[in-house]
Amino acid sequence: MVQADGGLLQGGIVVQDCLSLLASLIRFNPSNQTNIREMGHIARFVTLLPGPKKQKKPRAGPEDEDGWTSPQSDKNVWGLLAIMRMFLVKGGAGTPQNQNAFQKHGLLRQLLNIAFDSATAMPIKIEALNTCADMIRGNPRLQEGFAQEQVRPIVEPAVNGASSLNNIASVYVIEALLNLVLTPAPNELFDLRNSACECVRSYFYHHMQIREHFLNRAIGGHEGGDETANALTILMAGVQGSSMSDPYRLWFASTLIYHLIVGDIRAKDTLMQVKEGDAESGEEVVTCIQTLTANLIASLQLGEDERISIAYLMLLLEWLYEDAAAVDDFLGEASSLQSLVQATLTPGEDRVIIRGLCAALLGVVYEFSTRDSPVPRRDLQPVLHSKLGREKYLEAISELRQHPLVRDFEVLPRTGGGSGSLPSVFFDEMFIDFLKDNFSRLTRAVDRNPNIEQHQDHDGVDRDVVDALRGERDEKEQTIQELKTQLMTLEQKLDQESADHRRTQQSADEQRNTLKKINDKLHDDLDKEIENRDREHKQATLEIENKHKLQVVALNNKLQQAMKESMVAISRTKQEYDERLHESNRTQTEIDRRLELSEKARIEALETIRILEQTQQQTRTEIATITETLQNLQKHVHDSEAQVKGLKQENEDLQSTIEKLKTESQELKTKVQDQTWKVKDAEEKLRKAETSGKSAKENKSNELKALQEKLRAAEKNTEEKQTELDDLFVILGDLEEKRSKDKVRPFRQSFCYRVLMTPRNASRSSARKCQMAKTPKTRMRTMTMTMMNTGTMVRISSLGCVSHTSTSMNKRRSN
Repeated sequence: MVQADGGLLQGGIVVQDCLSLLASLIRFNPSNQTNIREMGHIARFVTLLPGPKKQKKPRAGPEDEDGWTSPQSDKNVWGLLAIMRMFLVKGGAGTPQNQNAFQKHGLLRQLLNIAFDSATAMPIKIEALNTCADMIRGNPRLQEGFAQEQVRPIVEPAVNGASSLNNIASVYVIEALLNLVLTPAPNELFDLRNSACECVRSYFYHHMQIREHFLNRAIGGHEGGDETANALTILMAGVQGSSMSDPYRLWFASTLIYHLIVGDIRAKDTLMQVKEGDAESGEEVVTCIQTLTANLIASLQLGEDERISIAYLMLLLEWLYEDAAAVDDFLGEASSLQSLVQATLTPGEDRVIIRGLCAALLGVVYEFSTRDSPVPRRDLQPVLHSKLGREKYLEAISELRQHPLVRDFEVLPRTGGGSGSLPSVFFDEMFIDFLKDNFSRLTRAVDRNPNIEQHQDHDGVDRDVVDALRGERDEKEQTIQELKTQLMTLEQKLDQESADHRRTQQSADEQRNTLKKINDKLHDDLDKEIENRDREHKQATLEIENKHKLQVVALNNKLQQAMKESMVAISRTKQEYDERLHESNRTQTEIDRRLELSEKARIEALETIRILEQTQQQTRTEIATITETLQNLQKHVHDSEAQVKGLKQENEDLQSTIEKLKTESQELKTKVQDQTWKVKDAEEKLRKAETSGKSAKENKSNELKALQEKLRAAEKNTEEKQTELDDLFVILGDLEEKRSKDKVRPFRQSFCYRVLMTPRNASRSSARKCQMAKTPKTRMRTMTMTMMNTGTMVRISSLGCVSHTSTSMNKRRSN
């Protein structure tokens, strides 16, 4: 019907009715919008709108011109643009799909052509730019593509006089829009500039990359002196020249920067880095916030149009809100506080908005200041309570809240009216939302405790707690430094100990080689000694068998002689085994107990002789394991450290015993054999010997004195051998430290010979007992030789070492 009636340009009342019906069907009806979009009717909008693609309708009569348009054409075009905006409602469910469909059919390009066409009526331009803004708002793909469009600017700076439209070069649409918004213009262009500003805001709406790029371009242009229209440069320059007649130039610049930084901490921080003045040249460096504040104070003091002051106040309120760093920057110029207080106290009905916004700015500064601010929080409270007064502050906030321009902002028209006077537009829509959301907090700000700092949460932070935490942090940092110093000291000690360890290891290797040589020598000596022992055992066995019968017959006649020989054997045994000499005082009481055990010892001796004959060959094999058993010694050395002092005394006795044992072993064996066979007869003749015991005791007493004299001589010989034995123990200790890391063999073998001699006062007979013993864990084989004439026990292990233990040390060794 619209096309049949001549379209938008030539149609009449019918077209208007069709557009009204279509608007009723589409308004707030997503299903109808979807049907129109999916049925392909969006393409009809392209043909209806004026533009290069529009085919003019020929007139029926030859006298009529093809370019004839209806007086209702502007209303028709405006109505269709209004219908298109119904598809692009902000936040609508189908808005993104409608935006993409419009752009797909080239409507965005067509609307830009209409808006920047000099022949287009002003209302159509305004509505076309508003439609463009709705079409790209919140759609990242369209926002990014929008900046690539080029148009012929509406406002072109005059160069050498006026130029024809054909000579105007095309520029990018963002540059054209900024020129339109930020170039001084008469009041009649306010609505067009407002629409262009809305189009620019829609360009970076909710698109962080574009906002960041736009802001960086503005900062770069300001610092580089670019003459292109720049919102930041206009704000930093303040009131100049044409601003007296065009306050909206600053107002639009402020709203653009406002929308760039709102809710974006990074953008605020980036803008805060902008400074003026060269410190190297001796100029005073002034930050962006301080410059804007100075321009605000200048506009208040010079009585400029209140729209300029409101523009600066809107921007500063958003910037400082919940930003302690920005507040500190603002307080770097403390003189501005007094100017704001005076502006708040200035009376007048026409100053209600200025008073309220200045009071709100003071409240925000106090609300988000800290103890570390250039003007501490505790110093700001008297400014509000004393210089301004709590009642004046609350009154200014309340009057601002009740002002019609704030209270009724949603229902008031935001157009210029076309009368030539300044429009009644003072606030940005987003700022009004911010103001209404925070009126209650601004009212409570004056009563805040100065000791509680308000950040992004409403609970606040106690500054004393912050100081305490900082003190703890400093203490911990100092502790860390001390620990680092200690660590360096320990590392130096570790290096020194490592060097000592290497030297010790080298020394241990040398000692280990020496010990190995000594061990090999001991092995050779032990092999020879075992061979001698074998021969002696065989010989002793034959002699025992032959003398047994003879001694049975002659025992009664030779009892007295046997006692004398026993005393001689005891004195020789005490010289060989020095360890038992200190027990000589109580050997008299042990003689009776030894006599009772002599018969059992004789039987065990015979059994031991047979075992020795069987194990003679095994002994040679076990000697081969001496080298491996050296490693086991290392483990036992740590446990033996507590017994070192006792072992030293025992080793002194052992060295003397070993030397004397070699020289007198043959003689001792002969005596032991004799005493073994005399045990049985000694028991039968014990009763008879009791009668003659008194005289024997007297003889023993004399012999004991002689034995003590020989003991003193043996101690001198023991001291001579002590030095050599001490060297051996030092070598064994070093070897244990180096062998501790070696792997321990799962099965350890060792054998030892224990020679336990009877007390020195044995008066009857002597016995020799050789016993083999095994333990489950270590598989130790020990051969115990009991000499009834001495109290010394000698242990010879497969490690090539000889251990000596006296009867008095039995308890300590068991521990």
